[in-house]
Amino acid sequence: MRVEVRGAVHLLTIDRPEKRNAFDGPTTSALDTALNAFEDDDSAFVAVLTGAPRFFSAGTDVRAWAGEPTERGGPYGIAGRRMRKPLIAAVEGVAAGGGFEIALSATMIVASQSATFSFPEVGLGLVAECGGLFRGPRALPLNVARELLLTGDPLPARRAYELGLVNRLTDPGDAVEEALALAERIAARAPIAVRETLRAIESAYVADDEPGWAETALARDRARASADAVEGVAAFLEKRPARWTGR
Repeated sequence: MRVEVRGAVHLLTIDRPEKRNAFDGPTTSALDTALNAFEDDDSAFVAVLTGAPRFFSAGTDVRAWAGEPTERGGPYGIAGRRMRKPLIAAVEGVAAGGGFEIALSATMIVASQSATFSFPEVGLGLVAECGGLFRGPRALPLNVARELLLTGDPLPARRAYELGLVNRLTDPGDAVEEALALAERIAARAPIAVRETLRAIESAYVADDEPGWAETALARDRARASADAVEGVAAFLEKRPARWTGR
């Protein structure tokens, strides 16, 4: 994880390009540490989270897995976090699975036209375990979220922008600069007022999150216990079609 402090704005860059920014335990820990430092720094008002030009994040590294949820941040160090300050996801390229769920955990999303968003878990015999099952339908029209979650197909950035998931759409390569410009606009406002506004907005969803996490845990446990989950992950690693049995 690379951290750059630009006055009141922190730029956080997921830095595991050789694995398409997929999360293992150390990456989860690094993001958690960076976000804790941002939230605890009284001089920091807004953060931008980004990845590599071709991959925002491919989600969980299914060879190493993403480690345990952190105390303050939950899965990936962010998906269970109640952000006290605005966080903007700047997405270039692929945001898949947990990568999409990380973007959904942010306050806003800026994406370039190269970006795509997807929940590919059903293709591995798994489910979106880190908030996607309830944040997807919250951020998107219900039937669109259903299609993404049940097919694993990607959603192009322009369509995501038209649907209101993406706040600002840029040319390829420009997402970070646009996100930083948006962050500076927010950072120029009164920080207490910004934090209290964010707190009030997010508090409206806390009650919905609790049953959302409970239902996600049930779906996760049932899917992971299936033979199809074993087959799906094996097929992915072996780069072959899965042979589903429905068991």
